This record gives sequence, structure tokens and C-alpha cells, in this order.
Amino acid sequence: MTIKPIHIIGGGMAGTEAAWQLLKYDIPVILHEMRGVKGTNAHSTDGLAEMVCSNSFRSDDMENNAVGLLHEEMRRMGSIMMEAAEQTKVPAGSALAVDRDLFSEYIQDKLLAHPLFTLERGEVDTIPPSAWGNVIIATGPLTSDALAKAVLEITGVDELQFFDAIAPIIYKESIDFSKAWFQSRYDKGDGADYINLPMTEEQYYTFIDEITDAEKSDYKDWEQDIPFFEGCMPIEVMAERGKETLAFGPMKPVGLTNPHSDEKPYAVVQLRQDNKLGTLYNMVGFQTKMKYKFQKEIFKKIPGLENAEFARLGGLHRNTFINSPKLLDDQLRLKSRPRLRFAGQITGVEGYVESGAMGIMAGRFLAAETLGQEITSPPIVTGFGALINHITGGHIEGVGQAKTFQPMNVNFGIMPPLEEKKHVVDGKRVKIKRKFRKPIKAKRALDALAQWLEQSK
Repeated sequence: MTIKPIHIIGGGMAGTEAAWQLLKYDIPVILHEMRGVKGTNAHSTDGLAEMVCSNSFRSDDMENNAVGLLHEEMRRMGSIMMEAAEQTKVPAGSALAVDRDLFSEYIQDKLLAHPLFTLERGEVDTIPPSAWGNVIIATGPLTSDALAKAVLEITGVDELQFFDAIAPIIYKESIDFSKAWFQSRYDKGDGADYINLPMTEEQYYTFIDEITDAEKSDYKDWEQDIPFFEGCMPIEVMAERGKETLAFGPMKPVGLTNPHSDEKPYAVVQLRQDNKLGTLYNMVGFQTKMKYKFQKEIFKKIPGLENAEFARLGGLHRNTFINSPKLLDDQLRLKSRPRLRFAGQITGVEGYVESGAMGIMAGRFLAAETLGQEITSPPIVTGFGALINHITGGHIEGVGQAKTFQPMNVNFGIMPPLEEKKHVVDGKRVKIKRKFRKPIKAKRALDALAQWLEQSK
């Protein structure tokens, strides 16, 4: 039987994962990527699966962190992202971080080496014709204006937009280690995966005043009144919520000991390794819209960064997503045109990992459909299932859409509570303590995924 190629629009995390799933089932794929012909405001290369605002996939703790659980679920689904991450990872404590250039190269090389894979460079600026058959739209947070307009025309629903923010990157050799030190909070991971920069109370409050007063880049007309996503909040926006916000957020000093002083720091700036060579470090949680001049002036006042050299300064890029609870079914098909599937951040998941996970699902659903197989959505107790449930409206009891639908990272809160409130300890049934709930939920998820995978063969 000759199988018609599946067209995928977008070569980011979701598009490449969807392609890999289809290729595993010997289904030909044509991947359309506009970068290389037309760039974006945030990307710097034309490589597939380029990481833009961070080189981290966040926590890799599958027992106590929902994104770590999703990592493991993706591994069990044969994720090309997780395979690439394993080959290109850099030290990051309990997090999974990679050398972003090597990560992109690994995925692109592996796809291009597959005999059933074709990469076509160029913008797809309209809804693909019916002659293309089944299509996955995985254009991500930087969907081109033309395609976004075309999607809007067929959905009849106003698309929602917000910003993701980019943190500055610093050359390690320019950091003053007579003030800075290596340590992970509570010595997690290898115990010394982050560079820490201490601030006194006076330095912290001066810093807050300066970032609040600094000139910000101007907004374009289409950027006005668009909400920020909480997980990628610009540092100056956080500071405006209250002077202590950062001290209890990305700059919290807990779990750290300054070897250069007996004085406990009032706040700490952390830097995370950004490339495999260990020459570049990004400022954790320091996404910003401050103008470049002010970024340099203010950040160089942070102890240890007086002579800092920046490989990249912070910035913001647009994100675009559809009202998935109204538009998509539980297999990520557009209800009004089922031959079209959506995957990745355009569906309203947030983050590299979640985008890749939805790419896996879109590819696996379409592979089953193409081969005439029956397949259901993964159980809601899994990370995969919980995300699909969130973006397709299952999180709102009895309601088909969310008027205030917003993107969501994976978290244990979007998974059902434990069915059993008690478990057996030393022969007695006792209430499950809070610290045990996440590991139990994680085990439940992996058991359910294993059963789903067995049924979906």
C-alpha cells in the first residue's frame, strides 16, 4: 500500500516530534519550515528544534515534578527531543539542560538521514489545500502573520496573543569569582551546577528601583494590552508587583551559602550553564524588556558582573495560540476541518517540553488514523492526557470553551487527585502525607501510560 506523505508546518519541538512519530510507522513526512527563507524576531538560526528563550527543559525529577514525569513519558514514547537531550546535556543540577546548538543539530541530522523525510524551506501562508490531505500545523509561538490570519478566517474565533521573554546570556570568563560561587540550591544535582551572585539588602533595593525606572522597549500597535504568561514574566513586571517579589522568586537566597562571606545574602542572582562547553551562562528568571543600554548598566552593578560581557541581552517575542477548548477535539483535530491537526504552543500548552509532548501526540494520533488503527487519548492521570484534557476543554466541567483560556505548563494540579486518600504503612491504613502524593501520582501516571501503550500497539 502506498501511503501519501503527511505535511507538517513548523520545524520546532512539536513539528519535529510529530514527524519522528510518523516516520517510526514508516509514514512519509514533508516538513515545511520558513526559517532559512524568512526569519523571525526571536530565532537566530534556521535549524530545526531551535531553543530560543532558555536551554533548559526544567526539572528531570520524574517522581516529584510534573515536567520531569512528562520527560519520562516522552522517553517511553520514543521522543526524539529526549534522545537529543541525553546526547547534548550540560550540568544543571536537578534540571535537564542542553547545549542548544548541538541539540538542534542532532535532531535535524537525524530527521534528514531518514529516507522517508523531506524538508521544504519556505513559508506556508495559507491553509493547505485539500490535495495535501492530513496536515499538522505546529507553527508555534511565532506563527507568521499570514498563516495566523488564515487560521483565524477558518476558525472564526479571535486568536489570543501574549509575550514570552528572553533572558540575557553572559560569558563565563567575564564573571568575577572572588564574589561569585558555584552551588545548586540545597546542593541538588551535582551540588554546584549554578553560579551564584549575592546581594546585600541595600544592593537589592537599589537594583529593584533601577529596573523599575529603566526605559523599556516600545510596544508595537499589535503588542498593546497583551497579557504576559506567568512562567515567563519579565523581571521588571515582577518587580512592579512589589519590592519583595523577586527576593521570594528567582532571586530567593534559600538553600545557598556564600563561601566568600559570613553574611547571609539578602538576594541571589543565579546563572545556569547555557552550552556544553560551559563558556556561556544565562541569567535565571531574568527575562526583560528593558532597553539594551539599561540592561548593561544595571546588570553590571550585580556583584560579580562588574566586568560582564554579554553574548546576548534580554528581549521579548510574541506568542500566538488558538482557543483550543472550542476548536479542537481530544485528538487535536480541528472540529470544523478534521484533516487539520494542531500541535505545540499554538494549542495553548506552554514550554518546550509540553510543545514536544503535543507533537508526539499529534503524530501518534495521525499515524493510527493513517494506518486504520483505533486509538484513544492517553488517560488523564498521565502528563500527556492531562495536557490534552486542559487544552481541549475538559478542565471546565460541562463547558465547551474557555473565554479566558490561557496557556498552561504541565503540573500535578491538572491531573486528577488520588483515588485513595490513605495507604498502608506498617500494616495500618494511614492518610497519605503531602510529600508522598507526587511520587504516587507519578507512579500512577507511568502505570497508566504503560497500559495505554500496550493497548495502542
